[in-house]
Amino acid sequence: MKIKETPLKDCYIIEPTIFEDERGYFFEKYNEKRFEELTGMNGHFVQDNVSKSSYGVIRGIHLQKGEHAQAKLVSCLEGRVWDVAVDMRKDSPTFGKWFGIELTAENKTQLYVPRGFGHGFSVLSETAVFAYKCDDFYNKESEAGVVYNDSHLNIDWIIPSQDAVLSEKDQMLPAFNHE
Repeated sequence: MKIKETPLKDCYIIEPTIFEDERGYFFEKYNEKRFEELTGMNGHFVQDNVSKSSYGVIRGIHLQKGEHAQAKLVSCLEGRVWDVAVDMRKDSPTFGKWFGIELTAENKTQLYVPRGFGHGFSVLSETAVFAYKCDDFYNKESEAGVVYNDSHLNIDWIIPSQDAVLSEKDQMLPAFNHE
């Protein structure tokens, strides 16, 4: 397992060491002890979520606030997604900045999204199955988010805007409070 820093404070790319032969492949997807050693971050996860989406779907930008804030370890199990993390921690040196990375079933790369970050992704393939490991349980009252096309953030979702498919709820999210 290799951990790489992103331009955002405390947000990491995790690349597995893959062992392949004529039978297929093997890799360690997650190791709590190794994760904590490499990042210095708490790697105790309590909930796994999976979503399946079609081409053009944008999910996000979502987060849990307050005492139910969640860190996430995300990966793409099938297909390809453009994954986006937004630092929404006002005391962070990278507040208001975003980072995007292509996560695919082939590259098996994961992104660690810390507490206080917004998160979203767009589907680049015909379909995609996306996995989230969360370090706290979902709490409906703690839901928050930012509209995907916020002009201050100016996120490139990779897909053409006319192909974007969003839930009604995601279209109604507020603008980013950059102050």
